[in-house]
This record gives sequence, structure tokens and C-alpha cells, in this order.
Amino acid sequence: MSQPEHDFTGLRALFINCTLKRSPEPSNTQGLIDISTSIMGRHGVAVEVLRAIDFDIATGVWPDMREHGWTTDDWPDIFEKVLAADILVLAGPIWLGDNSSVMKQVHERLYGGSHLLNDAGQYLYYGRVGGCLITGNEDGVKHCAQNVLYTLQHIGYTIPPQADAGWIGEAGPGPSYLDPGSGGPENDFTNRNATFMTWNLMHLAQMLRRAGGLPAYGNVRSGWDAGCRYDFANPEYR
Repeated sequence: MSQPEHDFTGLRALFINCTLKRSPEPSNTQGLIDISTSIMGRHGVAVEVLRAIDFDIATGVWPDMREHGWTTDDWPDIFEKVLAADILVLAGPIWLGDNSSVMKQVHERLYGGSHLLNDAGQYLYYGRVGGCLITGNEDGVKHCAQNVLYTLQHIGYTIPPQADAGWIGEAGPGPSYLDPGSGGPENDFTNRNATFMTWNLMHLAQMLRRAGGLPAYGNVRSGWDAGCRYDFANPEYR
């Protein structure tokens, strides 16, 4: 069912593909990303997709690792794209039942900026929404998704309902999502979840934008440091 009145023009979404394959090698994860980006694009969202492995991202947990002994670090440029996006979707494959090493590295670098503050004095990622997409031909979709979504909410992203989707096929060695005969692109369960995730991300991002973000009360670090306890019922501060 089409709802043309749903216009999300003005929203920006960034998808970070955490595949282990450099461009232009085909990525099964990208096949799942395409479902979501096509819906967003049709409803006015400005979408950008990048593969983290195509960049020279230093290992570490600071915003710019060149300030900590690394000679090169492409993360600061990616970080600017993260900050420009209302919606962040982390997508990647399953290896050994867990997220890829590239996904873990992206988590660490996102965490490196989580101590920074926005104009309201909240942590920097407040007012943005996050989701995830997982692919593979072995078990672990829910395990990987919970790790990604925990990471995003912990650093300040708001997570809508049904914020993940994935496809694995049969557990064990077998066809990947885009392989001929895999059934991946035709899988109704995956297509439904990816569609629901996409719409929920757009709805919540628009709600937060219209509201001016999350209310800046009870979550401002400078207020707490100054002694405001926001109704924290500790007798010591009464």
C-alpha cells in the first residue's frame, strides 16, 4: 500500500556496510541494504552508503587517531557523515557466529565520539536514530543484531521498534544472500522486516526532528556536574 503523503524530505541517512569485501567486489550485505535505501529514496530521504573497509580507518577509541600516533586515519571524514545523518544503519555479515571485525571497529570508532556534546549539552548522538541489517550463511542474526543495537543505544542513538532485519538461509555452509537459488531476495520474512525497519527509522527520525530532538532535561552532563540531580532520590543530595 502506497502512502504518498509520507514525505521525509530533509532527512539524511547513512548506511555503513561492514562487509569484508572491498569495492567493487559484490557484497551480499549490500543486497539487503538496497531494500532499505530504495524505500527511503522514494520518500525523499537523502541516502549515502559507504563500505568501511574501503577506507583506511585506524584502530582505536578516539575521534582522530592521528592525534594518538597513527599516520593516517579516514575516520574523521566518515564521522562528519555520521554527524550529518539523522538515521544511521550499520550492516554487516556474520562470521563465526558474531559481527565482522570491521563492524567491531566501527563500533569502537563511534564510541570514540560518544563523550562529545551537542548544542543542548547532551551527548552528541542524542536525537538520531539507529538500526541494523545482518546477512550470512550461518546462525547468529539475533546475536549480531542485539550487539549492534545495544552499542547504538548505549552511545545515545534512539532505537525504534523492529529496528533490525537479516537473512541467513540454512545454518552452515551454503548459498549467500545474492547467490542464485538462495531464496534471499524473495524471502518474505526478511523483506517484511527490512521494510518495517525502514519505515520505523524514518517515522522516528522525523518525530525527533520536529520535536527538536530529545528534551534536554534529566540528561545534561553539565547540569549533573554542577550539582543538579534531576530528582535522583539520594539522601546525600537532599
